Amino acid sequence: MSLILFAFVVRVRDGLPLSASTDFEHNTELQERKQQLRTISKSLGRFPDRVTVKGRKLNIYFVSSEGVSYMSVCHSSLPVAKAFCFLEDLRWEFTACFDSAVISLAARPYPFLEFDNTIQKLKQQYNQTGGPALEVTLAEVQEELRIRPPQVISLDEVELTNGTANGHIEQSATSGINQRLEPVTAPGILSLVLNIMCASLNVIRGVHLIENTFQDDSEATWKVAAFFIAFLCCSLQCHLYLFHSSLKKLKSFLLLAAIVLCNLHLLGVRNTWQLLFHVSVASLSTSLTLTRRLQHRSDDCGV
Repeated sequence: MSLILFAFVVRVRDGLPLSASTDFEHNTELQERKQQLRTISKSLGRFPDRVTVKGRKLNIYFVSSEGVSYMSVCHSSLPVAKAFCFLEDLRWEFTACFDSAVISLAARPYPFLEFDNTIQKLKQQYNQTGGPALEVTLAEVQEELRIRPPQVISLDEVELTNGTANGHIEQSATSGINQRLEPVTAPGILSLVLNIMCASLNVIRGVHLIENTFQDDSEATWKVAAFFIAFLCCSLQCHLYLFHSSLKKLKSFLLLAAIVLCNLHLLGVRNTWQLLFHVSVASLSTSLTLTRRLQHRSDDCGV
């Protein structure tokens, strides 16, 4: 039985994957641990330089040194010292092949994927013999762990620290601004311009109606409110299209419904063609907002 199942090398400052071992196993828990590795790699600055993450049958171990983190998924029966000995050997092999300047300049995911051959040989050595060839290396690691033991955390703590649930990043109310949406398209620009036009018309008509509202037409108060509510909804539609937000679908339909109801209430103040124009612009904005997706990230590709 293989005790070391997966190895992963990432750059600490931004979590860029540098290399990884080829995965031939389709173990459900292994896939979960790999996803958690990727999640941890995006926020390595929150963790100390040596960590053990306790799982059910599989544990996560990682060591960070000189801007690079060396991570692995190992069977829980593997002694902790041997797991960290493997990571130390992996670190020595990687630093012997790639210097810090090359690592710092890497711009795309997995630029050193050929290092997989070295990882596989190292894994095979540990899985077949149960440890490194030089016992003195294991003894040194055991002593180091005795003096400075790794921080042990649970999977629940990993999920809490990284804001995850079931292996997927859960966006908080403020984290949406950090999510990149697909580039704004030409129809999107047209929709924004038309929405701004509708918002301007609503606020202008609303201000103009206020002049008569308090003079001789108390019923016009509700029409003034409808103009300003429609103005607010148009502005929010622009914001919803430009920035990522949770519950986007629900918010989009609520804004559309509010604009339709406001314009129906304004029947008589506006003619049919004007109402159709405002409702059509709102419908176009809703459609484009719902079809604008988060930009695909390639950090997890190739493994």
